Amino acid sequence: PYSASILNVSAMSFGSLSKNAVLALNKGASLGGFYQNTGEGGLTPYHLENGGDIVWQIGTGYFGCRNKDGSFNELAFTEKSCHPAVKMIEIKLSQGAKPGHGGILPGHKNSPEIAEIRGVTAGEDVISPPTHSAFSTPVEMLNFIEKLRGLSEGKPIGIKLALGRKSEFLAVCKAMRQTGITPDFITVDGGEGGTGAAPLEYSNSIGFPLREALAFIDDALVGFDLRDKIKIIASGKIITAFQIVKNLSLGADLCNSARGMMLALGCVQSLSCNTNTCPTGVATQDPKLYKGLDVENKSNRVAMFHHKTVKAMVDILSSTGHSSTDKLNRTHIFRRVDQQTVMRYDEVFPLVERGSFINQDDAPKCYQLHLKEACASTFKPANTLAEVNKETQSV
Repeated sequence: PYSASILNVSAMSFGSLSKNAVLALNKGASLGGFYQNTGEGGLTPYHLENGGDIVWQIGTGYFGCRNKDGSFNELAFTEKSCHPAVKMIEIKLSQGAKPGHGGILPGHKNSPEIAEIRGVTAGEDVISPPTHSAFSTPVEMLNFIEKLRGLSEGKPIGIKLALGRKSEFLAVCKAMRQTGITPDFITVDGGEGGTGAAPLEYSNSIGFPLREALAFIDDALVGFDLRDKIKIIASGKIITAFQIVKNLSLGADLCNSARGMMLALGCVQSLSCNTNTCPTGVATQDPKLYKGLDVENKSNRVAMFHHKTVKAMVDILSSTGHSSTDKLNRTHIFRRVDQQTVMRYDEVFPLVERGSFINQDDAPKCYQLHLKEACASTFKPANTLAEVNKETQSV
């Protein structure tokens, strides 16, 4: 088991970030008592240098634990996952900024050092495929989770996803019920999540917004009576204390922030993340630029941003009359839906009864079509259904 802070550093890779940025984030995490997610670029010496807790993210490229052909390497994973600084492992299925797209590290940012860490050829574009080669169905994914749990000597294993078609996640839930295997946590990444290396159409238009995705995934886990076994982590444009409170009320147990931490590092949003010319040294591999990012100074700023944000969140929590975030729920947040109407979140996103999805006929009508589409043996809809003249028909 691992006890995490309510706010942590979201996934950002070395390679996308400079070594000084990674060092500053890790030292800030050590000072503030929160974790740093490595991003899919893998575990590096810079993540381990300053003593901060680490969540090691494994993406579709299996960087740092891959064979030459890009497949998963068990021995490399076992060696690195057992490092004391690695507290949890996260399997990245997709991210909110570019769900279903994969990723790329441009060749001009792929230095010999990065290439050695990732297990690729220096100077070439590094491609992360859209899908995993280690599994292709929900059941296979859960078996992979169980394998990683054994190889890492029992460390918590989770998944990160951006919600797309609802039946895809319900298929995972059905597989959990079928196999008895569950991830320890699920990171829900909202479609508003950002990156400097995503196609604009994906950043703007693909993937569920965090608010809707978070409510749905919480409801799905409750509906399949799995919620007590799985923690939910929210990520995607989370910067302020109220945004933390809002996401905890919707169903999250804790939150990750990338944007807020980058701003604490000194990011000026110059929109040059993918060009290797970041003027503040945050997102570049050019020594002339990143040497200007002072690790000592910026690590203190990261720790202070965390401290002040969490303190403000505690103040808001106190204003609700509670002393624990466990008491927050959808009745605490109100949303204006038009000029004349304000609704509580439990009215906007009605709660479901525990276990009501196990027999899909017991589920609320709005979920039944998605449940009929979902099958534990495939991520794809088993049968694409639509409402036609108030009847469900295959399309």
